[in-house]
Amino acid sequence: MIDKFTITKPDDWHVHLRDSQMLDVVVLDTVKQFARAVVMPNLQIPVITTEMAIAYRERILNSIEKLKSENRIEVGNIFEPLMTIYLQDSTPSEEVLRAKKSGVVFAFKLYPASSTTNSQHGVVDLLGNCSELLENLQKVGMPLLVHSEVSDRRVDIFDRERVFIDRVMVILRKISKFKNSILSIFLTKEGVDFVLDDDNSPIAATITPQHLIYNRNDIFFGGLNPHLYCLPILKKEEDRIALLNAATSGNKKFFLGTDSAPHDKSFKENACSCAGCYNASHAMSLYASIFDSVGRLDNLELFASFNGPDFYNLPRNKELLTLYKEDNIVPNELTSNDIKIIPLSAGKILKWLYVAVFDFNLF
Repeated sequence: MIDKFTITKPDDWHVHLRDSQMLDVVVLDTVKQFARAVVMPNLQIPVITTEMAIAYRERILNSIEKLKSENRIEVGNIFEPLMTIYLQDSTPSEEVLRAKKSGVVFAFKLYPASSTTNSQHGVVDLLGNCSELLENLQKVGMPLLVHSEVSDRRVDIFDRERVFIDRVMVILRKISKFKNSILSIFLTKEGVDFVLDDDNSPIAATITPQHLIYNRNDIFFGGLNPHLYCLPILKKEEDRIALLNAATSGNKKFFLGTDSAPHDKSFKENACSCAGCYNASHAMSLYASIFDSVGRLDNLELFASFNGPDFYNLPRNKELLTLYKEDNIVPNELTSNDIKIIPLSAGKILKWLYVAVFDFNLF
């Protein structure tokens, strides 16, 4: 029986850190567990230029330095925020060159207009309005990150990913000259099948803990649960099983992306609940418990620590993370100053605890 194991410190390839007071509250959880994180740009005022991405990165780093000065983060803890730019129909193709030159911007993020939180300024016609920009991305080798859902109101919310694959992803795959640089958040059986359909395509997918644990019935079990409302929305049980099999398989095309998306409790428990689940506070405990439940702890390091950097041709991390087999209860509520957040799986017992281990030979 395994009661302890150590892995290379993971990366989170999809996280929402928000801004201002919320940033100060949640960034600690990501920094403690992950060496790098791809930071989403869909703030209330979206990050639409290289200059805005640089400024946002500085705010993140300043927040981290403040936590270090308060001894809430180890001084030796290395963390790199990987910045993204919010793609619009009007984004000039030259922005790709500015982004690449900055050395700070990691990728461009595609949000189909009105498909998720703060996406009302997103793209209406990717292939029609952004073709030159896509060509520039391919030329400079910069990734395109995709929220893989249509926002067409005529399409059932549970079918939005399937329709997006048919309308957009199939075409992107055919015309793409990308090399290992289209990353999508696929969270259905159809999405898994699409990724597996062509092992040589430049398309991979991140998988969240919420979509590995819950299905759409859980949103309504015992009454409406707004803290399980996220976009992409939870799907059928057969989708959850397909995602679980993909994540735990060790396949190089699937890796960790929490899509951790904090909202204050007051914005979740109201007549117009915000979409998003907050899981960053205990993400690695969740993933370890999930992999352990199907006897695949041996593949957790591949999923969490290796597949992502290998896909992007980045170095693997040198720090370590140790997980201990020990029951721990997810808090019912996380409170800091005036902010209250209900974490994913609040009140549930998880089977694993994590502890970061720093490689002090680096310093």
